Amino acid sequence: MRRAAILCLALLSPVGWANPPDPFNSPQWDFVHQRFLKAEPYQFDGKVKVEAPPEAEDSLNVPIAFQVEGLEQVQEVVVVADLNPIQQVLRFRPKAMRPHLAFRMKLQQGSPIHVAAKTPDGIWHVGGVWVNAAGGGCTLPSVGTSSGDWTKTLGKVSGNVWQRPDGSNRLRVRVMHPMDTGLASGIPTFHIENLNVLGADGQVLAELDLFEPISENPMLSFDVANQSQFKLEGRDNNGNRIQAEVSP
Repeated sequence: MRRAAILCLALLSPVGWANPPDPFNSPQWDFVHQRFLKAEPYQFDGKVKVEAPPEAEDSLNVPIAFQVEGLEQVQEVVVVADLNPIQQVLRFRPKAMRPHLAFRMKLQQGSPIHVAAKTPDGIWHVGGVWVNAAGGGCTLPSVGTSSGDWTKTLGKVSGNVWQRPDGSNRLRVRVMHPMDTGLASGIPTFHIENLNVLGADGQVLAELDLFEPISENPMLSFDVANQSQFKLEGRDNNGNRIQAEVSP
């Protein structure tokens, strides 16, 4: 009787519950949950929608977009490519912005792309998509590094703002940077580490931590309500600063 009682208590405790299985059966999901979601509670949720091509035509530039709908006060969004040699792609904190983002990334091989959005109750809501890739996206040098021309354009920003049918604005920015992973022979890690989007009044609208799998010359698209004047601030892992203003 005593052993049965102990077993019942274990099953009723939160620790005793098994975590939800990954829909993609990723062999790395448990590691991803422990390392990048800090072993915090999670659930797979259709409110986190992730779009990507089923086949990556260019492993150096795989387009990814996510939207989080129906979840209030999203604190942070984490993107992870489970089977990449460098798994963490970005962390996005939408301070005063919709939790929507589009970008391009490098993919070393076919992999699940998991996108997890954290809400104030401490739960990660996870969506994802599987992308097949021929491989090599993370271990090749950037085009800019290979040509030697990157120093002329490093940190330069171009951008545009346009209105969407629902009345919101779309902000797209491109930052010139090699974004080297450090996995190509003889080429050290060199990437943008953080990037903040500010309104014209200096309010921080969003914060991003970028990692090596983001594609060369990162292009990022945001939904920005009805604002049209923006500032961009950031730096790379060598201390080079990024500063620019973007308007229609």
